[in-house]
Amino acid sequence: MSDQLLFKIDELKASVEGKEILKGINLEIKGGEIHAIMGPNGTGKSTLASAIMGHPKYEVTDGSVTLNGEDVLEMEVDERARAGLFLAMQYPSEITGVTNADFMRSALNARRGEGNDISLIKFIRQMEGKMKDLEMDPQFMHRYLNEGFSGGEKKRNEILQMTMLEPKLCILDEIDSGLDIDALRIVANGVNSMRSPERGFLIITHYQRLLDYITPDFVHVMMQGRVVKSGGPELAQRLEKDGYDWIKEELGIEDETVGQEDEFQVPMNTSGPKF
Repeated sequence: MSDQLLFKIDELKASVEGKEILKGINLEIKGGEIHAIMGPNGTGKSTLASAIMGHPKYEVTDGSVTLNGEDVLEMEVDERARAGLFLAMQYPSEITGVTNADFMRSALNARRGEGNDISLIKFIRQMEGKMKDLEMDPQFMHRYLNEGFSGGEKKRNEILQMTMLEPKLCILDEIDSGLDIDALRIVANGVNSMRSPERGFLIITHYQRLLDYITPDFVHVMMQGRVVKSGGPELAQRLEKDGYDWIKEELGIEDETVGQEDEFQVPMNTSGPKF
């Protein structure tokens, strides 16, 4: 773990179609730290991920987001990715006509910068090794991106992209949803293998079971578009046991939601990767 501040959110507010969803989020992540965000449905968790990554549907109305001191909100979406932000999406989109390998190599070369493309042989060896670690069939390299993939295969593919790109901040939006116990273990192993003092994680989840495999340094509870309580791993354990009512009672919260959230998805007119 590092003492260096890697990622900071300061009083972040965001709206969708004129309705305020995020009402002042504050969060700091140092290198090597894993932060988990939990909370009932409709409290702003996925909106937070979308706003950080620059989804056009979400309008940031106030606050700041910085990565290694750089202003994230001033960056275009592709610039955020090249700067080291990564989002493992809850519902990855299918892209017909673009193979998994072509997509991954394009993304990797975009991160490496102009004139520093990875050689084809090195890329294939690297991708095959990562796929072996995630117990993925090598044939998935040649299939169209996420097309016909099961839910578990899509989630493993998101972790594959993360391990290949080696981002500075990894945001995992309910990466555990729909996974059986074996797939959950494999995904968690992929995350744990990337823990380092130069990298941070922001994990959005509903369930303690993921955190049985990935031990967070901090757990935050979101309600009404804000972080209302923070603690260590023991907070997630209590939420699993007692639910959220005790927090609502403790803080005098009657309705914890801010409205129904939409999942982060690539716009439907997407026909291929853009970097």
